[in-house]
Amino acid sequence: MKAAQFGKVYLVGAGPGDPDLLTVKASRLLSICDALVYDSLVPQELLDLVSDSCECHFVGKRRGHHMFSQAKTNNVLLQMAEHHSCVVRLKGGDPFLFGRGAEEAAYLSHHGVPVEVVPGITAGIAVPAYVGIPVTHRLAGSSVTFVTGHEGIDKRRPVVNWRALGKASDGLVIYMGVHNLQYIVDELIAGGLAPSTPSAVIQQGTLIGQRFIKSSLDQLVDLARRKNLSSPSIVMIGMVVDFQVELCSPEPANVTMPIPF
Repeated sequence: MKAAQFGKVYLVGAGPGDPDLLTVKASRLLSICDALVYDSLVPQELLDLVSDSCECHFVGKRRGHHMFSQAKTNNVLLQMAEHHSCVVRLKGGDPFLFGRGAEEAAYLSHHGVPVEVVPGITAGIAVPAYVGIPVTHRLAGSSVTFVTGHEGIDKRRPVVNWRALGKASDGLVIYMGVHNLQYIVDELIAGGLAPSTPSAVIQQGTLIGQRFIKSSLDQLVDLARRKNLSSPSIVMIGMVVDFQVELCSPEPANVTMPIPF
């Protein structure tokens, strides 16, 4: 098929959760799209921006609850592009950071569908900011690494070399790391990262249910368990955690999630 036979698909970043952090371009596209394909962690307030005539499809995944495979999601996007002129693929955070956005873009492009990426504010920057923690600081961190903690502990050949990573960057921002936190902390310390390194876990960042803990690296797992922290959470490790400025923290948003966690 030729590209002219398809509508255009916009891979849009929904931001970290607070609807006020949605970009102007994303808001405009939501108001004019005639098809919407959206993920988990997208608040109802963003879904309310689309018109009543918009065809909406939920394709969300959560750990252990994959209602839709990536292949099915790709197929839904292709079908929507065949029947609609403006399709928004709404993804939490930024579509090109740990969100399979590049895979979806490549799939659509391979089939001749025009695609445009609309970046979004990623949770790895916004969530720490909502508790007053900078991801870099002139006195504490000139480098920061964004990394997924979602890998299985028993994976034969892990992609993330935690032992090397611990001393390769001034700060770590770990997505989806709570489930494997014990393994991650053990590996970082085994790689030479000081057990006293300041660390934090922020759950439901930017939202009214936001919860936050801070401790040394070697005490982080125990504290996270005692406080019963779970996904979605961001883990921060590095000296920048001690440069928290609480008074500059924005007010978390009170939103409605249409799909239960």
